Amino acid sequence: MDRIARILAFLEQNPKDSFLRHALALEYIKLEQLQEAKALFLAVLTDDPGYVGSYYHLAKLLETLEEREAAIQWYEKGMEAAKNAGDNHALNELRAAYEDLIF
Repeated sequence: MDRIARILAFLEQNPKDSFLRHALALEYIKLEQLQEAKALFLAVLTDDPGYVGSYYHLAKLLETLEEREAAIQWYEKGMEAAKNAGDNHALNELRAAYEDLIF
């Protein structure tokens, strides 16, 4: 919980920080607080659609929650965002996960 407390303290200073919210979501996943993590990833991508790293983690989380169609949509959005950002590494990771899910 110490990591979460530290992240929350930083978020008090900057509540819309995408990096911090993404990090907090990952911590929540470790604690199996999946709905909290989902809400954070959705908030990050709503506020900052260019934050490419959150697409993969959100889609993977949706797979875990057995929300297959939503996961597919987020992988697709993520691939588009990665293309727009010129982030080929993220694009390849998203594409591989997407193909694993749909094939």
